[in-house]
Amino acid sequence: MRLDISNVNEVNFAKAPLIPALIQDVDTGQILMQGFMDQAALTHTLESKKVTFYSRSKQRLWTKGESSGHYLNVERVYTDCDQDSILVFARPDGPTCHLGTQSCFGDAKPNLGFLAELEQIIVARKDSDPQSSYTASLFAKELSRSCQKVGEEGVEVALAAMKNDNQELTNEAADLLYHLIVLLQRQGLSLSEVVSCLQSRH
Repeated sequence: MRLDISNVNEVNFAKAPLIPALIQDVDTGQILMQGFMDQAALTHTLESKKVTFYSRSKQRLWTKGESSGHYLNVERVYTDCDQDSILVFARPDGPTCHLGTQSCFGDAKPNLGFLAELEQIIVARKDSDPQSSYTASLFAKELSRSCQKVGEEGVEVALAAMKNDNQELTNEAADLLYHLIVLLQRQGLSLSEVVSCLQSRH
């Protein structure tokens, strides 16, 4: 996989040998952690496609996940307008924080990022016991049932809007989004592919 790299060759290590690197979940937008990189750490990050910092406590290069297995797999790398900090979009293998949480910043996350989290929850539950999981029960049924649910929820969204009932509209839109994600997963598609389609139209 080729990395999407934006102007990282312009990073100004002459200004400071260690520069801050912010790591963000490429799917949810959640900030996962912050560390420091020198030139060697940045080079290793780009070559290995695993986020690597210069550890000030260890006094050496440190690849996040080297002991826990919870690597941060690099997708895109950017530097800021002053070329003295780095932003890395990554896909985490498990929790990032040593406390066992997804992020070192606790529950701080963008609201819309929950759609990506919901997609991950749906993926995790689709092979569960259909008797104990509504999501699994949808995957156990014929594809036509998921198609029907999306159609039904779409109609209910429209009807709620026609009634000017915003509370009902919110609830029905949530149902529609949920069932749409289920249908996409059944067809082997992800929300990110839909977003990419929208971006290409912009």
